[in-house]
Amino acid sequence: MQKTEPDRLIRFGVFELDPRTGELRSKGSRVKLQDQPLQILLAVLEKRGDVVTREELRAKLWPADTFVDFDHGLNAAVKRLRDTLGDTAENPRYIETLPRLGYRFIAATPEAPATGKSHTPLKQWSWLLGAASVLLIMGALSVGDVGGVRGKLFSPSPQPQIRSLAVLPLANLSGDPQQEYFADGMTEALISEVSRISSLRVISRTSVMQYKGEKKKPVPQIGRELHVDAVLEGSVLHSGNRVRIAAHMINALTDQSLMTETYESDLGDILKLQREVAESITEKVRAKLTPEQQARLRETPKVDPEAYQAYLIATYLDFSQPQENAKARSYLEKAIQKDSSFAQAHTALAWNYIDLGQFRWQTPQEAYPPARRAAQRALELDPNNCGAHTALAYLANRSDWDWPTQERESKRTIELCPNDVGPHWDYALYLAWNGRAADALAEIAKCRELDPVQSEPLHAQAFTYYHLKNYEKLIEVSRSYTALWPNRWMAHYWLGVGYEGAGRSLDSIPEYQKAVELSQGDQDPTAALAHAYAATGRKGEAQKILQEWLRQSKTKYVSPYMIATVYASLGDKDKAFEYLEKAYQEKSSDLPYFLRADLRLDTLRSDPRFRDLLRRMNFPK
Repeated sequence: MQKTEPDRLIRFGVFELDPRTGELRSKGSRVKLQDQPLQILLAVLEKRGDVVTREELRAKLWPADTFVDFDHGLNAAVKRLRDTLGDTAENPRYIETLPRLGYRFIAATPEAPATGKSHTPLKQWSWLLGAASVLLIMGALSVGDVGGVRGKLFSPSPQPQIRSLAVLPLANLSGDPQQEYFADGMTEALISEVSRISSLRVISRTSVMQYKGEKKKPVPQIGRELHVDAVLEGSVLHSGNRVRIAAHMINALTDQSLMTETYESDLGDILKLQREVAESITEKVRAKLTPEQQARLRETPKVDPEAYQAYLIATYLDFSQPQENAKARSYLEKAIQKDSSFAQAHTALAWNYIDLGQFRWQTPQEAYPPARRAAQRALELDPNNCGAHTALAYLANRSDWDWPTQERESKRTIELCPNDVGPHWDYALYLAWNGRAADALAEIAKCRELDPVQSEPLHAQAFTYYHLKNYEKLIEVSRSYTALWPNRWMAHYWLGVGYEGAGRSLDSIPEYQKAVELSQGDQDPTAALAHAYAATGRKGEAQKILQEWLRQSKTKYVSPYMIATVYASLGDKDKAFEYLEKAYQEKSSDLPYFLRADLRLDTLRSDPRFRDLLRRMNFPK
C-alpha cells in the first residue's frame, strides 16, 4: 500500500498537491478546494490503489458526536472534489466509486502507476465489450450515417434551460424543534438572495412554505403545482457557532439532479455563505447576471453571531400580533446593539415600527419617524437593501403623501429584487390609487407568477378593483379569495365591500361580521359594519360602535379617519369633516389608503370641504 509522505508534493494529471499546506495547484495556478473535499483527496491519495471506505471517511470528516446527514454530506463533498478536478463518477480519471463501499484513487502519480479500470476481470470484460461497441459504431459511421447515428452520437445533448426555481423550506437537522426559527430564517435568506437574479423567476416564500413539515411530494408534482423548472431542497444544521447547509437542486421536468452541494461556515460568515449558495445556483442554471448582481455575490460581509441569531428570532415572530411585535422589537434592538452595521436588522426594525402604525397600535407621529430613521440607516449601510427601499416607498405614501418618491422607491426595489412579491404588490396599489388600471393589473399578474398560492396577489387585485369602483369584479375576486383563504379577514372584508358597492348591503353584513371576528375587532371592518348597519336602517347599532370608539379614544388610539366614516354613515357631515381634519393633521395613513374610493364617504364628495381635502393632499392626476 502506497502512502503519502507529508514533506513532498504529490503530482497527478495536471495537478500538484502540497499535503502540508493543503494547497492544490493546476498548471501552476492555485485551485480553490474546501476543507471536506481536501480531506477526502488526502485520504484516497494516502491509500491510492486501495479502497477508502465510507466509514473511514465518516470518522475522518465528522466526529462521533456530530449530528449530520452523512450520506448526503459525503456525496456532496465527493461531488465538489470531482468538480474541482474535472472528474466524473461515470468515467473517472482520478477517483473511482465502489458502490456502497467507498472510493479509490486510480490515477498515476510519480510514486505509483495508475490502477486503471482493469482492476478486476469483470472490468476487463466491460472494457473489451465497450471497445467492441465503439469499433462497431465507428464501422457504421465509416460506411454512412445509418439511421442518423452520427448526429445522435456527436450532437451535444443540451441541458434544458432553467428559467424558474422554487426554494423549498430547509429541513432542520439540529434535532431541536426550537431551532425551527433558524431553518426558516435560512430559507427566507436564500430566497431573498436568489430573488435578486432578474433572469430567473423565483417563487415567493408564501407559496413554498406550504411544503414545510408535510410528507414530501415528488419533485415533478411540486414543479407542476408551482409552475417551475427546478426545485431546490436541502437542510440546515446549526450547532454552536457553526452552520452547515446542504442543497440539492433537481430538474422538476426530468427529476434529474442538477446540483448537490454542502456549505459550511462560522455564524459570523453566514451572509457570505448564503451568497455562495446563491452563486452556485446561478452557475448551475446558467443565469445571466448584471455586473451589480455579480459584485454582490462576491462580497464577503460579516455579522456578529449573537446579532444574527437575535435578528432571526425577531423575524420568526409575527409583527402583526401586538405582543409578538413588541418582543420582536426588543430582539432587533439587541441585534443592533451587538452589531450596529447589520443593515438587515435596521430594515426589520423599520417594518416593525411600520406595523405599529399600520395596525393602529400607535399614532402615525409615534410609529413612522423611527421607522424612517431605521430604513435610512439600513440604506446608509447597504444602498441596495430591498426591504429598506420598500419601507421608504410605503412611508412616502402613507405618511408623507410624497407620490414621486413612492414611485421612485418602488421602481428601484423592483429593479434590485425583481422576484420579490412585496414591491410588485405595493407598486400595483400605487397604480390603482392613480387609476392606472392596466398597469396595476400587469403588476398583479407578475405577483401571481411569483406567488401561485395567490394570497397577496388576490388582495392586490381586490384593492385595484375597489379603487376602480368595479364592484362586480371585486365580488368575483373576493369570492376566490375567501374560497382559498377562508380565515383571512381581508378576504371577507373585500367581499363585503363588493356587495355594498353593488347595492347589496344586506349581503355585506355577514361578511363584515366575519371580518370583525377574524381580525379581533380591527377598526376598518368594524367601521364598514357600522356603515352597512346604517345603510340598512340599523342606525342604533352603528351608533353603539361610534360611542364605544369615542370612549376608547380617551385611553388608546382610535383612527380619526374611521370615526369620520361612521359619522358620515349616520349623516352627520360636520362631525365627519371635523374628524377628517384631525386625520389630516396627524397624517393618518388611512387617508391615502381609502379616501379617493371609500364608499363610506360618498355622501361627502359633493361638499367643497371634501374637494379641498383632496387638493391639499396633492394626489397625482
